[in-house]
Amino acid sequence: MDGERAMDDRLIVAMDVSNALDGLALAERLGDAVGFYKIGLGMLTGGGLALANELKQDHGKRIFLDMKLFDIGATVEAAVRGLAQFDLDFLTVHGDPHVVAAAKQGAAGSNLKILGVTILTSLDRADLDAGMIQAGNLHQITVERAARAFEAGADGIICSPREAADIRALPGSRLIVTPGVRPAGAALGDQKRVETPADALQAGADHIVVGRPIWQAPDPRAAAEAILSQIRTH
Repeated sequence: MDGERAMDDRLIVAMDVSNALDGLALAERLGDAVGFYKIGLGMLTGGGLALANELKQDHGKRIFLDMKLFDIGATVEAAVRGLAQFDLDFLTVHGDPHVVAAAKQGAAGSNLKILGVTILTSLDRADLDAGMIQAGNLHQITVERAARAFEAGADGIICSPREAADIRALPGSRLIVTPGVRPAGAALGDQKRVETPADALQAGADHIVVGRPIWQAPDPRAAAEAILSQIRTH
């Protein structure tokens, strides 16, 4: 496999394993097939930040730190300023305008891109009702939250593939990263708004995030390469 194809950074592998040692072992199995990893809250107490730094500095990987920060502005700004020192690539915060604006302040002077979370891809309208989120169509709420996050300065948006096309059409649209992506025939897990990798990219996504279908596969590298082969025509 040639280097250009091997490092197709449109695929981000969600490293949802329990600790940094397991994460490093997974990265070694995937080798040069994968150039971009997502490290989230599930690994935070298992050495996630150390792994992020090692993969970035020692292995030349790009890193998406999925923290989904939400707090008062001053706290978010301070947290992002601390995280920006690690020279990582993407960081998620909740898409509320005050959170996005504070995060951008904290990231000032760094290359860290701030991505606003719209509505989690594991949620549907019943979940929003349970959380007392305003009534209305989930799709429209997601697109409106994306628009407000962009207005607040977000470098990009996290959304399901089903909202990607309408968010791409927004004025000032920037990066779109889509979790909730499953290869055809894969189990849905806890996701409710899903599409295939090719469909997500065709809808306007810049990056797709895939986790369990890769790291739970008997051969993770083969699983990643199969997804890459599906998206190379897009």
